[in-house]
Amino acid sequence: MASHIVGYPRMGPKRELKFALESFWDGKSSAEDLEKVATDLRASIWKQMADAGIKYIPSNTFSYYDQVLDTTAMLGAVPDRYSWTGGEINLSTYFSMARGNATVPAMEMTKWFDTNYHFIVPELAPSTKFSYSSHKAINEYKEAKALGVDTVPVLVGPVSYLLLSKAAKGVEKSFSPLSLLSSILPVYKEVIAELKAAGASWIQFDEPTLVKDLESHQLSAFSAAYAELESALSGLNVLVETYFADVPADSYKTLTSLSSVTAYGFDLERGTKTLELVKSGFPAGKYLFAGVVDGRNIWADDLAASLATLQSLEAVVGKDKLVVSTSCSLMHTAVDLVNETKLDDEIKSWLAFAAQKVVEVNALAKALAGQKDEAYFAANAAALASRRSSPRVTNEEVQKAATALKGSDHRRATTVSARLDAQQKKLNLPVLPTTTIGSFPQTVELRRVRREYKAKKISEEEYTNAIKEEISKVVKIQEELDIDVLVHGEPERNDMVEYFGEQLSGFTFTANGWVQSYGSRCVKPPIIYGDVSRPNPMTVFWSKMAQSMTARPMKGMLTGPVTILNWSFVRNDQPRFETCYQIALAIKKEVEDLEAGGIQVIQIDEAALREGLPLRKSEHAFYLDWAVHSFRITNCGVQDTTQIHTHMCYSNFNDIIQSIINMDADVITIENSRSDEKLLSVFREGVVYGAGIGPGVYDIHSPRIPSKEEIADRVNKMLAVLDTNILWVNPDCGLKTRKYAEVKPALTNMVEAAKQIRAELAKAQ
Repeated sequence: MASHIVGYPRMGPKRELKFALESFWDGKSSAEDLEKVATDLRASIWKQMADAGIKYIPSNTFSYYDQVLDTTAMLGAVPDRYSWTGGEINLSTYFSMARGNATVPAMEMTKWFDTNYHFIVPELAPSTKFSYSSHKAINEYKEAKALGVDTVPVLVGPVSYLLLSKAAKGVEKSFSPLSLLSSILPVYKEVIAELKAAGASWIQFDEPTLVKDLESHQLSAFSAAYAELESALSGLNVLVETYFADVPADSYKTLTSLSSVTAYGFDLERGTKTLELVKSGFPAGKYLFAGVVDGRNIWADDLAASLATLQSLEAVVGKDKLVVSTSCSLMHTAVDLVNETKLDDEIKSWLAFAAQKVVEVNALAKALAGQKDEAYFAANAAALASRRSSPRVTNEEVQKAATALKGSDHRRATTVSARLDAQQKKLNLPVLPTTTIGSFPQTVELRRVRREYKAKKISEEEYTNAIKEEISKVVKIQEELDIDVLVHGEPERNDMVEYFGEQLSGFTFTANGWVQSYGSRCVKPPIIYGDVSRPNPMTVFWSKMAQSMTARPMKGMLTGPVTILNWSFVRNDQPRFETCYQIALAIKKEVEDLEAGGIQVIQIDEAALREGLPLRKSEHAFYLDWAVHSFRITNCGVQDTTQIHTHMCYSNFNDIIQSIINMDADVITIENSRSDEKLLSVFREGVVYGAGIGPGVYDIHSPRIPSKEEIADRVNKMLAVLDTNILWVNPDCGLKTRKYAEVKPALTNMVEAAKQIRAELAKAQ
């Protein structure tokens, strides 16, 4: 019985690639140094899977940024502004598309389906010319083969690539990137020909858009694409991989009708309805790559249950055509439990990171083949039983409080317009008030202080003094820049979710459980293993300290319940919304303590609210109902004069704008600049928004410093569709990943642009 892994984490067990990328970007190392780190990591990954007994090992899943950008490079679909003149795309052009450079902005970045991973959105136009411009897929295949590992090269499928693309700026609205299908297929044919010539026997096309609600012409594109590729694919085994959700019946029918395709990969962890489709009819002679091991969470698989599922599928597809697989790429989980030497032993026994999931996949394959490791399965069953019976998982008081939430919508008593009037009388802010999103640059010295405090190398007093000094510096900088509503810069926080999880019950943390978010950006998601509560105040001490340093309003900075949920590894033994309500009650206590401590502006970030939206439209309403309700729970008890902000970033918000309004926040700051100001289109189309709103005026994920004129132009575009008295001026997101040499001039230009437009508005009156 064969085994397969959809994809594997790239950063390395100790984030080796992250540090190599940042060293290269800072000019401290060469392209050769970077490639050496990458080569070593790839070799280690392939060897690990081969040693574990995996038959179908992926290649070309390693990336310096993301797999969609890699495909853009392969196709030579470089926007004109990067002045690429053809030939093999180099790292300078590649990273300019991802991060921008001194003269041109980066391409848009958005979330990869409903994950916290991001991708660079291709910009296409009728005039886009395609050419085979990155040989990464063939190079990695040959690299693995030289090491004695015959891999399955993985490509982003042609139809999903186009469906994930956007029309370039200035292109007619009627243009659809899907119309370019016949233009990109010749490049795919070249890639396929090279892989065949190099000896590849399998090829994997990732077509995850098949799990979405597709129109008939989009489904027809899959049929057309793979019919056109059929002759090129002759002699190859072709796997089309889907993941993250059920495949709708129409999409299943289309996919399983593709004559050029040998095998189909399905997520059977999140796709239980797909399982029923398979059982009701599967094409004879085809392979089923059954994704039974969860690639998106860190819980040990229920091996007995997965084995039973696989055994039921054997009768449908045939023993020799069933391949055990992960539900999706393992890049969405942490790398290896071996690195977690300080994790609680009981909780550790409940977990499986990427390395352990590889072993689980192979153990299931061997069990199907009659070589069941009884001791391994028994240990798994014991760990699952331990988790079910552990008293640390359940808190009856928390469960009762969450149950009592039913029957109320938890709205504030007055309208947002009345609240804004009351807040303005108290805060006395100017027109177009300026603020930032929360964090300021995390310097090497600041990270050292936090690291030494955690290691108990410095005392609590020394730590407190160091953080106090950093807050004072950040407050002084903002006052000198003349920003209106200040932040304390979050120097005590390494991560916006980790910080809160460390202070909430029901959470545990890893030392090296890093997961890639985008580029070199890694996060270390908390693990929610039990019921959640807040034993003590979490931010009140620092917020009160920061407010005492200035007469200007100081925002209290919190992460909202939906974002904490979506950016954690969440317990899978109860519905997600129940866990979210528990977190909301914990944050509610913190909000009320901040208000009692004299904090007049409180920001409750819901950066990941859109990210958690299910991929199928039929499931949207239920999710948005409990997600928005969770946010309202956090602040339903504050006074009208307390201004509640929220922040969202890097997703497409236009289709959930009514739910955003329904959150009933006083002010929302939201990503806007990197997505070509798509957000503003909803207001041009007549959506009425009465609360305060700050669409981001510049992209903080790029080192590029925007000019005052550029920012002023953006603000004027906003004023064309939004009332002057509700508009705020702010960056797209927090500033922790930037350097002060970038932050200070960018914020200077932002404030000067706001002042310039205030003066123009006053003169016009």
